[in-house]
Amino acid sequence: MKVATEIRDFAARIGHDFARPDLLSQALTHGSISGPSRPDNQRLEFLGDRVLGLVMAEALLRADPEATEGQLAPRYNALVRKETCAAIAREIGLGEVLRLGRSERMSGGRRKEALLGDGMEAVIAAVYLDSGFEAAEAVILRLWGDRIETVEADSRDPKTALQEWAQARRQPPPVYAEVARTGPDHAPVFTIEVTLQSGQTARAEASSKRAAEQAAAEALLTKVETERG
Repeated sequence: MKVATEIRDFAARIGHDFARPDLLSQALTHGSISGPSRPDNQRLEFLGDRVLGLVMAEALLRADPEATEGQLAPRYNALVRKETCAAIAREIGLGEVLRLGRSERMSGGRRKEALLGDGMEAVIAAVYLDSGFEAAEAVILRLWGDRIETVEADSRDPKTALQEWAQARRQPPPVYAEVARTGPDHAPVFTIEVTLQSGQTARAEASSKRAAEQAAAEALLTKVETERG
């Protein structure tokens, strides 16, 4: 009963009344606790990512009719990236209702950026499958709010920013390498090292390769900018 109440309260927070609450329940189920009768949210995450992308592309075109593709692309990337999804998930308390296995709970899964971002995309898909594109669009626009209007024209994720830094100095793109993977299969921790042709490197850890690469790129950007200063 408590779980059902929490999920119902969460649905109210995102502003959607589910005709099929089982879709939302699946969207909030991590692979660490899934089973034959309890599917996880990975397939929904895949779909939700695409729905979010279409909504954001259309919203950005409406917000700035004069913007070029070159101006729109970095804004789009800033709005749909996993870090933004995770930030919105935190705002609506998604981590509190994620259904996780014991080991994932013990390792702080409710706060992990990758899990929160994936969960947010899965919730979007659940709304889409429950009530269609317009309902999903309404939820996305409400939750993203004025981010769409205020996103900086030069917003870039750290990997893009580091690549542009290297290109500006006539260096080839940075090289990313997985140097370690620890933890159980359902809750891995990746260590990624990024290297510039100049020999500068940085490492970072995260629960997904993508997040670790972004964190490593951000660390190296900070390092090279500090050294230059």
